Amino acid sequence: MKQLQSHEVRQMFLDFFKEKKHGVEPSRSLVPQDDPTLLWINSGVATLKKYFDGRIVPDNPRIVNAQKSIRTNDIENVGFTARHHTFFEMLGNFSIGDYFKEEAIEWAWEFLTSDHWIGFDEDKLAVTVHPEDEEAYDIWLNKVGVPAERIIRIEENFWDIGEGPSGPNTEIFYDRGESYGNDLNDPELYPGGENERYLEIWNLVFSQFNHNPDDTYSPLPKKNIDTGMGLERIVSVIQDTKTNFETDLFKPIIERTEKISNVTYGQSIRQDTAFKVIADHVRTVAFAIGDGALPSNEGRGYVLRRLLRRAIRFAKDLNINEPFMYQLVDEVASIMFEFYPEVHEKKDFIKDVMKKEEQRFHETLQEGLAILEKVMKSEKEKGSNVFPGEEVFTLYDTYGFPKELTEEYIEAEGFSIDEPGFEKEMKKQRDRAREARQKVDSMQVQDQVLQQIHTKSEFIGFEKLAVDTTLDVIVKDSEMIDEAQTGDVATLVLAQTPFYAESGGQIADKGIITTETGKASVMDVQKGPNGQNLHQVDVIEGTLKSGQSVSTEVTRYERQQVIKNHTATHLLHQALKDVLGDHVNQAGSLVAPDRLRFDFTHFNAVSEEELQQIETIVNEKVWASIPVAIMHKTLDEAKQMGAMALFDAKYGEEVRVVAVDDYSIELCGGCHVGNTAEIGLFKVTQETGIGAGTRRIEACTGPGAYEYYQGREQLLNDAAHKLKTKTEQVPQRIDTLFQEMKDLQKETESLSAKLANVESANILDEVEIIDGVNLLAQKVDVSDMNALRNMVDELKQKVDSGIILLAMENGDKVQLASGVSKDLVDRGFHAGHVIKEAATRCGGGGGGRPDMAQAGGKQPEKIDEALASAKDYIKTVLTS
Repeated sequence: MKQLQSHEVRQMFLDFFKEKKHGVEPSRSLVPQDDPTLLWINSGVATLKKYFDGRIVPDNPRIVNAQKSIRTNDIENVGFTARHHTFFEMLGNFSIGDYFKEEAIEWAWEFLTSDHWIGFDEDKLAVTVHPEDEEAYDIWLNKVGVPAERIIRIEENFWDIGEGPSGPNTEIFYDRGESYGNDLNDPELYPGGENERYLEIWNLVFSQFNHNPDDTYSPLPKKNIDTGMGLERIVSVIQDTKTNFETDLFKPIIERTEKISNVTYGQSIRQDTAFKVIADHVRTVAFAIGDGALPSNEGRGYVLRRLLRRAIRFAKDLNINEPFMYQLVDEVASIMFEFYPEVHEKKDFIKDVMKKEEQRFHETLQEGLAILEKVMKSEKEKGSNVFPGEEVFTLYDTYGFPKELTEEYIEAEGFSIDEPGFEKEMKKQRDRAREARQKVDSMQVQDQVLQQIHTKSEFIGFEKLAVDTTLDVIVKDSEMIDEAQTGDVATLVLAQTPFYAESGGQIADKGIITTETGKASVMDVQKGPNGQNLHQVDVIEGTLKSGQSVSTEVTRYERQQVIKNHTATHLLHQALKDVLGDHVNQAGSLVAPDRLRFDFTHFNAVSEEELQQIETIVNEKVWASIPVAIMHKTLDEAKQMGAMALFDAKYGEEVRVVAVDDYSIELCGGCHVGNTAEIGLFKVTQETGIGAGTRRIEACTGPGAYEYYQGREQLLNDAAHKLKTKTEQVPQRIDTLFQEMKDLQKETESLSAKLANVESANILDEVEIIDGVNLLAQKVDVSDMNALRNMVDELKQKVDSGIILLAMENGDKVQLASGVSKDLVDRGFHAGHVIKEAATRCGGGGGGRPDMAQAGGKQPEKIDEALASAKDYIKTVLTS
């Protein structure tokens, strides 16, 4: 077996399958594009779904990739096991309806055992197959030559994620030797069992069935191969390391952490766990931030925040108590530079984001500790040493305080966690997330009819909005038909088309298709599996027949407005980079006739001043009347020009470049104006946050911008009319009214205070003595809770020793306030307990300090009962 570095193994895998005529797919962004079913790209096949379910036919049906991936379903295992990771690389080869089991198996064996490639000893390899997959069994036994005793049938060897492609799989295992297990009585000591000796290194999936919506299975029109080999695992075998963490993918990170902590790896199980957690998590966070995800309180951002904070929690086991994770980004960038230079290119930004997040948590840490102390004190007063589960969850969910950290601190004080209570709250959160998750099919069932359409269809809509052409194909209800009649909804393929298919955020064109015998309205246009524009039409008159000559016309006004908005998005993209920074990248867009929507990566809300700068820059480019150039270049030429590529998209050797002078240069297949002056006017209408580290700007151009300004002018005129002033004097008039309101409010408060003083003097005679304790429990008539609290304060000064409980009606609600004099607080009385008893009686709740508390209730009719509760409280305290 050869001695190889991780980058050599990765490249060797790609080179092997390039020799087998596979096209190399680049590793895509960890942030999924146009796939709402995934939080992260979590496997090599995740970016290839459209090929597997037939929505798109690839140029080459043989594909190989090394795909960076994130999985966070078992974060708690990372650091405690030899091979659990949140970030990993999956090496995979794929066949889309081309080769199948025999080639996949034989090539896998060749790669692993050939001296020219990895060179494993054949005797150390074993395989598993599905019990009913006789074909795979026969290939392994009779064509590859694996002995029968090293071919194990396992029922679980069937890959199925629900509706879509599915099928049996075969796994390849490496025997690491007796030092990892030699107990012949161990029922799990076999390839596929739960053991450390036999390590799974490659999984070959044979997608040969469609899992149909009714849970039946039918043969796929085109059978596929989907394989996955974890780079970290295969490297651990090649480099003969006990775990993945001693390989060259992690070791430099651990060594750097050793220097920061002055602790040596390999001396303590507990500290080794910390090293592993830190090494794993910093890779994940660095790559995710590099791909546009940012720490936040939701979605992907929440995962990153959780990973960083978990690493910080474990860093305490290494005596690291200050921000440090950002210092490890250099090691991550260096290790992965051969294949992922982008981490190195963005490392300054990644380090900056990571450092700020670390600093924020170290501040939060102090808040969390203060809450811990408060809760423990409260529970001790109750005689309990169990820390409430809901409080653990609040610390975790609201303050980002890891449960393990809570556990560590409270154990030192003799407390344990209410695990059922915590799990109950976690289940509620998971249920909420499940209900909120968009229900979208992960992978679609192959549409055999659309895949079989190979008719050429030329898009000429950049130059022409009307053309006479031929109707080549009509599809209705997944069947090719010869004609469509009035009322039918059908899909048409034309020899030539001016209709733009929805792509890159630009919506599809609408318009009319007419023949001698009928007319149809174009409702939508989408790209077909083989690249044609598929026109979804509603036949509104007569009959359309396959082979007929047709006249087509795009709705011109809508297209004219779309192209203004599309070019404006390009100007906006560059303006955002100019004002906010180069880390800004497009994360989605919509280009419609009436508006544009642009989503971008950024970690803060855009300020009003920044929005004004952005808007001004775009308008200056519009008013500069800059020609918009459309060029066709090789991909390398476009990159040399500095062209921005969007959505981590797949590009061919020749690309279409849209350039606004040298200000904005992007790869784009959409429709644009000939000169920026055609845009007319650009106006931002809204800026909002839409998710973890993602912001959204909505804007309009041309007529839309003019209508927006008209609407705002009408609002100003209406306001001036209601304020009885001129439009230019509206701000001054508002300032005057605010001052008048403040003066009136002060006067009202002064009068309320005087009335409260009078009422407080009148009720002093109502003080009762309950077992030697003065109690004033009365219903009063004051303006609000502030006045109620002030009255309690004043009465406390007039009643040297006593308990005060006041209540007031506020519509259909009750407001309560309570105060206890210092001498009675020292005797064990507590205003918060007084108020809790009272509020409970009138359908509410509340609390506060021992000397002052407030609450609310929902049942004014029970005020008397609430006030009477104070007497019971006094007696309870005196007898306890």
